[in-house]
Amino acid sequence: MGSTRDRGIRIAIDRGGTFTDCVGNSGSGKMKDDVIIKLLSEDPSNYDDAPLEGIRRLLSKLTGEEVPRGEPLDTSKIESIRMGTTVATNALLERKGERIAMVVTKGFKDCLEIGNQSRPKIFDLAIRKPEVLYEKVIEINERVTLEDYAEDPERHVSKTDDSSAEEGLVCGLSSEAVRILKRPSKDTIKSQLQGLYDDGFRSLAVCLVHGYTFPDHEALVGQVAHEIGFEHVSLSHELMPMIKLVPRATSACADAYLTPAIKKYIAGFQAGFEGGLGTETVKKEGGAKGARCEFMQSDGGLVDVDLFSGLRAILSGPAGGVVGYALTSYDANTKTPLIGFDMGGTSTDVSRYGSGRYEHVFETTTAGVTIQSPQLDINTVAAGGGSRLFFRNGLFVVGPESAGAHPGPACYRKGGPLTVTDANLYLGRLLSEFFPKIFGKTEDQGLDKEASENLFRELTDDINKEVARDNKDKEMSPDEVAYGFIKIANETMTRPIRSLTEAKGHDTSQHRLATFGGAGGQHAVAIAESLGIKQILVHRYSSVLSAYGMALADVVDESQVPDSKTWSDKGDVVDELRKTMNDLKEKSTAKLRDQGFSDDSIVFEEYLNMRYRGTESALMIVRPSEEEAKKDFKGDDWAFGKAFVKQHEQEFGFTLLDRDIIVDDVRARGIGKSFEGLDKTVDMQLKEIKPKDLGEGKRHGISKVYFEGGRQETPIYKLEDLDVGDKVQGPAILADGTQTIVVTPGATALIIETHIVINIGKEEGQRKNINAKEVDPIMLSIFAHRFMAIAEQMGSALQKTSVSTNVKERLDYSCALFDSTGGLVANAPHLPVHLGSMSTCVTTQAEIWRGKLKPGDVIVSNHPEFGGTHLPDITVVTPAFNGEDIIFYVASRAHHADIGGILPGSMPPHSRELFQEGAAIKSEKLVSEGHFNEKRITELLYDEPAQYPECSGTRCLADNLNDLKAQIAANQKGINLIGALIEDYGEEIVQFYMRNIQDNAELSVRNLLKDVSRRFEGRDLSAIDYMDDGSPIKLKITIDAEKGEAIFDFAGTGPEVYGNTNAPQAVTYSAIIYCLRSLIEDNIPLNQGCLKPINVKIPPKSFLSPSDKAAVVGGNVLTSQRVTDVILRAFAACAASQGDCNNLTFGFGGNLSTSAEATKGFGYYETIAGGSGAGPTWDGTSGVHTHMTNTRITDAEVFERRYPVILREFSLRSDSAGLGQHRGGEGVIRDIEFRIPVQVSILSERRVYHPYGIKGGEDAACGINYWVRHVQKGGRGEDKEEWEDRWINLGGKNTAAMGIGERIVVCTPGGGGWGGLGRRVKP
Repeated sequence: MGSTRDRGIRIAIDRGGTFTDCVGNSGSGKMKDDVIIKLLSEDPSNYDDAPLEGIRRLLSKLTGEEVPRGEPLDTSKIESIRMGTTVATNALLERKGERIAMVVTKGFKDCLEIGNQSRPKIFDLAIRKPEVLYEKVIEINERVTLEDYAEDPERHVSKTDDSSAEEGLVCGLSSEAVRILKRPSKDTIKSQLQGLYDDGFRSLAVCLVHGYTFPDHEALVGQVAHEIGFEHVSLSHELMPMIKLVPRATSACADAYLTPAIKKYIAGFQAGFEGGLGTETVKKEGGAKGARCEFMQSDGGLVDVDLFSGLRAILSGPAGGVVGYALTSYDANTKTPLIGFDMGGTSTDVSRYGSGRYEHVFETTTAGVTIQSPQLDINTVAAGGGSRLFFRNGLFVVGPESAGAHPGPACYRKGGPLTVTDANLYLGRLLSEFFPKIFGKTEDQGLDKEASENLFRELTDDINKEVARDNKDKEMSPDEVAYGFIKIANETMTRPIRSLTEAKGHDTSQHRLATFGGAGGQHAVAIAESLGIKQILVHRYSSVLSAYGMALADVVDESQVPDSKTWSDKGDVVDELRKTMNDLKEKSTAKLRDQGFSDDSIVFEEYLNMRYRGTESALMIVRPSEEEAKKDFKGDDWAFGKAFVKQHEQEFGFTLLDRDIIVDDVRARGIGKSFEGLDKTVDMQLKEIKPKDLGEGKRHGISKVYFEGGRQETPIYKLEDLDVGDKVQGPAILADGTQTIVVTPGATALIIETHIVINIGKEEGQRKNINAKEVDPIMLSIFAHRFMAIAEQMGSALQKTSVSTNVKERLDYSCALFDSTGGLVANAPHLPVHLGSMSTCVTTQAEIWRGKLKPGDVIVSNHPEFGGTHLPDITVVTPAFNGEDIIFYVASRAHHADIGGILPGSMPPHSRELFQEGAAIKSEKLVSEGHFNEKRITELLYDEPAQYPECSGTRCLADNLNDLKAQIAANQKGINLIGALIEDYGEEIVQFYMRNIQDNAELSVRNLLKDVSRRFEGRDLSAIDYMDDGSPIKLKITIDAEKGEAIFDFAGTGPEVYGNTNAPQAVTYSAIIYCLRSLIEDNIPLNQGCLKPINVKIPPKSFLSPSDKAAVVGGNVLTSQRVTDVILRAFAACAASQGDCNNLTFGFGGNLSTSAEATKGFGYYETIAGGSGAGPTWDGTSGVHTHMTNTRITDAEVFERRYPVILREFSLRSDSAGLGQHRGGEGVIRDIEFRIPVQVSILSERRVYHPYGIKGGEDAACGINYWVRHVQKGGRGEDKEEWEDRWINLGGKNTAAMGIGERIVVCTPGGGGWGGLGRRVKP
């Protein structure tokens, strides 16, 4: 516990969910003098507060005098107490915080309920969104907006600093021009807040639109609230002055909800000390002197007890662990980065530490609450040792369900289910004698291995009945089954670790794995092997590393202000930014001095939050160190611009050299150093050490432990019996009372002073013989993970390297892997409407180019006749070769914001012919043997569409080209990954499991169809619904119960329409595969196998099988939703959801065929949420995207910063839901005012035919679209011009040239109700 000061007892505590870990030191700072105590966090029969009890026990041990329980503790001998606590996290998880109300701008009362409008799990018909934290919300009648907009082609900048500035125009904190549209009334605010106070509210969250840059109105609300007597007021601009209304409002709510709970806990904790705690108690003159007390924040820094707040406390405990491994395992000289692997009983957390700095993120989601605050980048990737084990549909499945702390694993003697912990215990990888004896009725028994064994035998019998049937040779042993689950658990954890690391541009194999937490040591070697990591570091204190990290951590003061300057390497901009930074540093220095730090122990990390103009992917750029400046930036340590370009290239794989760099925020992180560093780093110790092989003398015992291939005689060593320099050859188990480390065959463990260092040798035992004749269910499960991981990593690469908002922010894309014929193997769960349709495209392209493709070729297509859905969705297909043969394909599909046509956004509501919708690409080589054909793709996107009457080419060619290159890069990522898979297993095995994973999905669908047939007693299923133009979609489903097959017959569906709601056949296949997957409760692989038992009959010349020149833009986004509603109605699965995507586009400009030259402009596209349908056991959800789409909405503040709009309202639409025993969800109201003339288009459905209720439930309200138009009052001949606003119904599909101040108001449909009203009435 190295430190700069050497005065008194230092105590560090991590209060976790199950255990409270305490580390105490007499003041020497030496590790040998540390005292460690572990006690239960809850033990009411013995003590009220675990940290207080821990401190009492530590003081007794360190002073040699027994401190009586219940008396106030003497602080005179304590120099400092440092704590991490789960109080905030638990309050959030259990929703047991303070009763709060939220104050928000008029029109946004439901902004947190709608959130970003996406649903958490795309296949859950019963959509579950996290509950909001507030109990009541009030709207303040105030409004400001930003005067200028980022997409302005003229780059106009309004002046606010001279006499010519307009009234009502002020300069915001971010230097942006802010227009005050409506000032609030103080009296009205007072009346509203008094009403809340009278209702018993004492904690308030305040977040007003653009409060991050113009905080005056928030400050007024805060002032009035304090005058009334509110005990806690969280103002969003004080907590985190960053753009984005929803995360900032959620953060304000989280702070208001959690801080009072933390303050109550701290008050009770402080009462247990004689002299009090905190900086102020240390300074006081008379009476008993207090002790310093600091709490760990989510950002890895400590803060004085009096300044600790709920918002910064959410990752308090896990942050200590990151600090612990970072400071004990990283060497600043060798600079080897670390991946932190913290596997506990209920969660597995992963983080990374490199470059000698913590990696922070500023928007994270914990317990369903999105927080905007600096937090260490810690990701929960699995449920830990408590992850439950299942055999479902022929696959081994681990989690995500957890046994939790109660009942816990089967071996906890509480009748719990099988878990990862049980598998480790049964296989001998976890030793009962080294586990605390706290189980059984008397809480003094050890783990129950017999309970684990019995359940594994039962499960093995069930698996053999399904897999082996009567073939004894195919039967598995309980050992093999348990070990299979361990392998799947490792695969489940490895997938996100690799994705998270590589998403930031880092290679996992170049890291060390720092493992800690109770279960980490049992899985570390396998995880490292899978990631290609060669060395694992396990700290001696790995089981109490979070507490130890707090002992080593620094005190931190964070401050940040918004900005909006365009970066320039020289001149006034740098001077102004330096001045802002210095102002922040001065304030931080004063605060740290006040906490007792001298100037020479205060250091700073300086950051600018930067992004390219027109993008929202900001990067927090740290000021280059002196060494970095010399090496990369010619000695310029303020080269933020160059550092941004370098980091952007590393993280996203490209740069935009022709674009301005915008500075969004200036941030200073003041650090009061209290940790000098280790005497010797791991690398120093490894250089000096002389390893010696261990003889049998130090063995504690021998156990039969299962490794790949069977059980092996494995020596067991007690960690305390091993000396520095001892080298243990695997297989072996090292254990003490708090941790068990499995050293696999081929690996070695070296004992050094501070760590156990495990070096990876050859893989664990000999790999099991895998053949391409018999399906091994374990390997099938592993390949299911591997194939899906490839599609997921392709998606991460596409999002990372793309430029457009559509892909990067709205996530309107999909990536997938296909076999050599174009059959779908794995589709990451991106957008449902792409699920089955991409396979049609790839199959078609594979046939067209058969025998003509070479390595390095890439195909591009978007034509509906060739497997496309609608033209903005461009598909990029890349073949993968083995020699001259194509062995598989990868493809990515992304929605491009504009590809030309008659209107900006390429989603025209009145298109009649395909050419009006933009560029139509049947089949072209985008890349020829590695050469990007920019000339040809430019002709296709820009020149050719403009040849048609009243049509333009794409209005954002640069974004199209960049996103296409991102799609190519994503495909290449997929090819590289499957190449690595073939290298590992061989092509024959990979192809064999590609086919069998499709067979597995087919089996799941056959079982579903058999079950449905039983439920409907063999009857045919049928349903009909209508598009708003009256076109019927008719379906009859005939199921062969014996075979588990079905005919989906759409006979009776309406003919092709002279409009754009025609849907290519691929869209219907997507709807079918989505519905089937949604009806299967288990998580099955998504692939072509789902459709094998289905015979789809679509009548030719119907609008579900249109001709090649028919307009189709609405088919993908409207008709697809109605097809889904019809299928689900036939299955009687749920009431109709909104049945719509509410596609809104606006913009101006283009290279029209009628115009001599192109007009610079912009195009914007969004889809808008509605209500979801109710089901037999659930209410519908309000303000959410349903079924075939799941794209996000642009945040209100970002929307107004980028475009010339004012979002007047975005709220839930009351009375739009269908009533019933289970009520449907409400639609939304989205009211947008335009500040310049633009062409506005709406493409929507369910404006005539209501979303149906089912089983007696009521229909939901239809949607309606209004144009609030300025029209002249009165008749002709009147001298005086008077204008009025007139509400004009636009209908479902229309376009209008809207003027300044005019609005579009989109009211979206609700979801239908389920069941007669009966017990439920309208609230």
